[in-house]
Amino acid sequence: MKKTFEADDKNLAGVIEFVKSPVQDELTLEIENKVELAVEEIFVNVAHYAYGENTGTVTITSSLATEPKRLCVEFCDQGIPFDPLAKPDPDITLGAEERKIGGLGIFLTKKFMDKVEYRYENGSNILYFEKNL
Repeated sequence: MKKTFEADDKNLAGVIEFVKSPVQDELTLEIENKVELAVEEIFVNVAHYAYGENTGTVTITSSLATEPKRLCVEFCDQGIPFDPLAKPDPDITLGAEERKIGGLGIFLTKKFMDKVEYRYENGSNILYFEKNL
């Protein structure tokens, strides 16, 4: 399934429901929470940073794959090129007040998902993740 959303925080709930829809009956509460966190992190980052002061869209593909059974999700935007996976992971041994701001959401996405990849192609940022079910 593929759908394009305006990259705006007001669409977050709809994006989360869309992403989960192919696997809604397959999700445990733990996996659902991890998927929701990853989707929120990725979508909100696109909404806040990809297009600067302008507004844009993000096209999301969500599907159920088998062997092994997994949720496959791709976010595609035409915003400023940015690879969130290239940033170093935050030092989680430091207290919250000692850590630099930012980076924790993508760190958790990388930890919670079974596969996370980024590529920039044909003028588009493409972030892909899989979560085994």
